[in-house]
Amino acid sequence: MKKERYSFSVEEYMTKERFNKVKKLAKKNQTPFLAVNLSVIKEKYEELKSNMSFAKIYYAIKANPADEVIKLLFELGSNFDIASVYELDQILSLGITPERISFGNTIKKEKDIKYAFDKGIRLFATDSLSDMEKISRQAKGSKVFFRLISEGSGADWPLSRKFGAHPDKIYQLILKSKELGLEPYGLSFHVGSQQRDIGQWDESIAQCRYLFEAVNEKGIKLKMINMGGGFPGKYKNPTYDLPVYTKEITRFLKEDFPEGLPEIIIEPGRSIVADSGVIVSEIVLVSKKSYLSPYRWVYLDIGKFSGLIETLDESIKYPIYVEKSGSVSEVILAGPTCDSQDVLYENFKYKLPAKIKDKDKVYIFTTGAYTQTYSSVYFNGFPPLKMFVIE
Repeated sequence: MKKERYSFSVEEYMTKERFNKVKKLAKKNQTPFLAVNLSVIKEKYEELKSNMSFAKIYYAIKANPADEVIKLLFELGSNFDIASVYELDQILSLGITPERISFGNTIKKEKDIKYAFDKGIRLFATDSLSDMEKISRQAKGSKVFFRLISEGSGADWPLSRKFGAHPDKIYQLILKSKELGLEPYGLSFHVGSQQRDIGQWDESIAQCRYLFEAVNEKGIKLKMINMGGGFPGKYKNPTYDLPVYTKEITRFLKEDFPEGLPEIIIEPGRSIVADSGVIVSEIVLVSKKSYLSPYRWVYLDIGKFSGLIETLDESIKYPIYVEKSGSVSEVILAGPTCDSQDVLYENFKYKLPAKIKDKDKVYIFTTGAYTQTYSSVYFNGFPPLKMFVIE
């Protein structure tokens, strides 16, 4: 039987010119590091804006909070979604005004609500009575939007259960908010990160329509729907192109709101920055657990705790490339730390060239989102993931 040979098209993920810039950095810097290309981020933002021109973009800065990324998106006209007062301080220090910021985390300390309000924030997410009462005490008169729970099925990185509440609970919160001196402004949902099932938006939008009508009967007119994120990056498993998503979601909106759309907010993170990033790593060790084992273990100098936490349960499958050719074999990929959980891919087998060895460079594509921002602070003494910006 003919042996399978290693085949990987860099051009599927990045132009040769952009990849050569990454390799140039690799010659001068110690691994691991993340290289982020700002021109890719600009292209992704403009693509989303052109395909959903009616929507206000609030970039979820948790995806990649680098100052250079935030400054670029600010210049392009983006608004911003924050999850903490630390993110708030960061973007305020960059000259971003509070009217372009929403506090989208439903889990907040009362003192942080006051701090945000004092800094000028007037748009808050909520999904519980306790949180809403905190907002009413410390941010009287603010606009609140209510997060619906979403199962997130079809998403590589689901966000179900922890956030949001069921429609009946949200209905009661909306009615209560007026009594508390808040402005019930709209609804929100998140169908899950890297969502592959576009129909998930249809179900959530339909729930919004139901609640718009239900509270209108009580004299409350909601004005906004925040659809969160969910648009994809280009990982190993393919998805539809962005225009397919936006066309279908626009159709869902118009079917449920034929008389005219409410204000629409989207909170992209992954789809804006993921494709901009390449992590450059190095093979530390290649070994087998026994002479008869069919799999080699390939240990990298980056792992779950230094930027690749989204390999948890092998959820996100990154495109992985080495500059070798020849026949391939299946490998188990693991990180460098003294923690047995620091295994990246064991059930899903990557096929890498048989010739790979210690010190070979490994390029991990589509790593501009949720990598450096997730890296730990000196677990086992390993420093946080470095990031370099490419113009």
